[in-house]
Amino acid sequence: MSPRRADPRTAAALVEAAAELLAAEGPPALSTRRLAAMVGASTSAVYTHFGGMDGLVRAVVHEGFSRLHDRLALVAPTEDPVTDLILLAHAYRATAQQHPHLYAVMYGTAAVDGFSPNDDDRQLARYTLSCLVSAVRRAMAARRLRHADPHLVARQLWITLHGLVTLELGRYLADPHDAGTCHDAQLRTFLLGAGDRAEEIERSLATAHRRP
Repeated sequence: MSPRRADPRTAAALVEAAAELLAAEGPPALSTRRLAAMVGASTSAVYTHFGGMDGLVRAVVHEGFSRLHDRLALVAPTEDPVTDLILLAHAYRATAQQHPHLYAVMYGTAAVDGFSPNDDDRQLARYTLSCLVSAVRRAMAARRLRHADPHLVARQLWITLHGLVTLELGRYLADPHDAGTCHDAQLRTFLLGAGDRAEEIERSLATAHRRP
């Protein structure tokens, strides 16, 4: 008799269940027993499909970056690439706010059963932000930003966003209003430093805030 094949639907269900637990309760909630109960499988399913909790957490991290990429991809390009950059920044922040525990695990700031990002995870994170690179390149072509390496400029924006989001999720900023004020202020500083003009930045910010 041939060995029974693992059901791929169980693997997908485990990833979804783990992401759900992370989002609702944080890393301490993850256990093979609880995950198995959620998907109606045996505790061995985590080892069958992922080789253990570390492999499952890595799959969840990849799912998190996939969701972030999908959220950023919803920002359709317009005639104002700087408005697009601001909207991408808003989408990045909103995703982190909605999934704070998952965000922390994705970037290795919250430990789950010894998991830490590897080179493949980091490469996936960089790919996820390809939308930023494209918008930066368009802003340079439109002469809103000075000509430079678009990948470097996009990573500088990523650093700005990640730093702000990490402080916000850690509740180091006084209140949500303060976080929003800091967010816009940081974007202004970044855009000015990248070569845009103050009056045009304000117009792009106003346009972005009018968008639903």
